Amino acid sequence: MQNDFSKGSVGRNILMQAIPLTIAQLIQLLYNVVDRIYIGHLPSADGLALTGIGLAFPLISLVSAFTNLFGMGGSPLCSISRGGGRNEEAERILGTTAWLLFVSSFVIMAGSYCFKKPILYLFGASGNTYGYADEYLSVYLLGTIFAMVGQGLNYFINAQGFAKTGMCTTLLGAVLNIVLDPVFIFVFDMGIRGAAIATVISQAVSAVWVIRFLTGNKAILRLKREYFRFDPALFGRITSLGLSSFIMSATNCVVQVTCNNTLRAYGTDLYIGVMTVLNSVRDIVTLPVSGITSGSQPVLGFNYGAGEYRRVRKGILFTLLLGSAYSLIAWMAVLFFPGFFMRLFSSDAEIIRAGSEALRIYFFGFIMMVFQSSGQSTFVGLGKSRQAIFFSILRKIIIVVPLTLLLPRLGFGVDGVFIAEPVSNALGGGLCFLTMMLTVWRQLGRAEQEKQAR
Repeated sequence: MQNDFSKGSVGRNILMQAIPLTIAQLIQLLYNVVDRIYIGHLPSADGLALTGIGLAFPLISLVSAFTNLFGMGGSPLCSISRGGGRNEEAERILGTTAWLLFVSSFVIMAGSYCFKKPILYLFGASGNTYGYADEYLSVYLLGTIFAMVGQGLNYFINAQGFAKTGMCTTLLGAVLNIVLDPVFIFVFDMGIRGAAIATVISQAVSAVWVIRFLTGNKAILRLKREYFRFDPALFGRITSLGLSSFIMSATNCVVQVTCNNTLRAYGTDLYIGVMTVLNSVRDIVTLPVSGITSGSQPVLGFNYGAGEYRRVRKGILFTLLLGSAYSLIAWMAVLFFPGFFMRLFSSDAEIIRAGSEALRIYFFGFIMMVFQSSGQSTFVGLGKSRQAIFFSILRKIIIVVPLTLLLPRLGFGVDGVFIAEPVSNALGGGLCFLTMMLTVWRQLGRAEQEKQAR
């Protein structure tokens, strides 16, 4: 069997998945981060252009939420089926997921265009910033189908063990974006609109690459025409497992809207720009942890499906220790060099000053985030959707949103918005990992003992 994760070192198998995945996710991040870097340094925009991009974030998060609902819901099921030798079932899962991504992308795009103006004002836009947000989003939405199909189906390339091919998917699009961004923004003098055009073209190329691979002979599991349809039974299984990832992205949307409106109420439009930079830095800094946990999921899922419970426990422990070591180093870097990270995204002196202080608060106790990621990825990788869903809701909706609304009213002002993040990392992350250890970890130990007794 190709890419058999039940053989060899568990840590090495995870790293072989995690390293290309981390690089791929870094490249994927460049799609939006490069846009923010160029836009944040546009002359005569006074930081409002960056604020406009921040206003579009919640809708972009919503698109990612539906992508994850189907893509990250179907791919672990695919790994489990492949680990159990049920390749035809795995291909049906792939086909149904592709159909769901394709259809939902058109629905989301149409709905977003119909209600774009009220949505942006709901997200915290003002008369000064609406134009920037509208200019970017009007073009970006045209690429919804490319973003969802390309990213959503790329999870299935990784689930088959082709992490390097998955990396190439995003590498192709990101290189195009890096090259096209300055051309459209500065050479053609299209500003924010040019950044969006470059992104859409890049996403389209990535989507074509993914489809060509999954329909070609190199794939273990192929995207076949007869399976490209709606399957009610599989829809339930896919969305049940993907609901955790959906909620994580959808709650990001809720948190971003809450933060934007609270920052406008207790500060100015400038602080929405600051939060845009903080989110960008967080995306970069958390990337290796995301790569490690994402790389562990196909390995954990395969071994769980193959009944190798001892190897699953080794994989969980390896993921936690590696993620913790990295998180500690990253926290120190942000703590001691906040100005460096702020200057990457803006040349506006006010944003750099206000953002440097906010960055230290926002990333306080960053190491606790790895407990959330490790526990969450274990639940998802082993197909335990209910637990994963609960802890997604707990951290964002039950902890972050109320604190974001409450702390500024208690006298913390705009700092209260930034304090809510480390508090949620400590409470949500700790509870998620503790529950995983008391349930899944113990169950795996008992299952291994029963297996040895037989």
